[in-house]
Amino acid sequence: MRKITQRTIMASVLSAMIVVSTQAVAGDSNSNFSLTTGLDYSSGKYGGTESTDILYIPLTGRYETGRWAFQLTVPYVRITGSGNVTQGGIVLRSAQTTRTTEEGLGDVVAGATYNAYSETGPNPLLIDLTGKVKFGTADEKKGLGTGANDYSAQMDMYKTVGKFTALGTVGYKVMGDAPGLQLDNVFYGSVGGVYKFSELTSGGLILDMRQKVTPTGAPQRGLTAFVSHKINQDWKAQCYVVNGFSDASPDWGGGAMLTRSF
Repeated sequence: MRKITQRTIMASVLSAMIVVSTQAVAGDSNSNFSLTTGLDYSSGKYGGTESTDILYIPLTGRYETGRWAFQLTVPYVRITGSGNVTQGGIVLRSAQTTRTTEEGLGDVVAGATYNAYSETGPNPLLIDLTGKVKFGTADEKKGLGTGANDYSAQMDMYKTVGKFTALGTVGYKVMGDAPGLQLDNVFYGSVGGVYKFSELTSGGLILDMRQKVTPTGAPQRGLTAFVSHKINQDWKAQCYVVNGFSDASPDWGGGAMLTRSF
């Protein structure tokens, strides 16, 4: 069976983030376990006058067995700004008069995916169901997170026609109770496509969307362009750039990820 492997484009998309996540075609693989790391950098004003710069360095482990896949991401986060924007584009409080830098452990994210439907043949349709928990491990006193756990459920669909695969995601996130913040539960989604240039290289575009999290906030809109290259049977590299279209999204971002399969 042709396998679609989840690729996590980390924090810079900042819509449905996780990181924010999106998928890409990775081709056939016999590996059950993989580790991914890299770095993501984004910058945006988020409706203010000063930019907030976010560096996100994740370590992600993924294990696949049968129709199931399990994933755990442990990130390091560094945020430089006026102290009012956290990872995910959420405005925490009023901005400070001076820029500061805070860093430390980010929000750990665990997820489980079940392949609910999988066609065979040259133009397959695949449907995955995923549940995720974002643990509030980031220090809310430093402005690295909300300090609350969030819960998400989503459905991902992939349809391949020749060398092109259309991607679609729809999900719902339950925001945890964060002291001093009014956070609303939100729908989110993405749509895009991937083109397989060769057996080793693929590239594509993904548009991410999310409802506003706070009553006075803005919905997220962002476009990601990416390239994925399979170096050999064990190693894969990805790079991407992001352009945001709303006050809840970064103005721009980019990053690179490296995956080792075992």
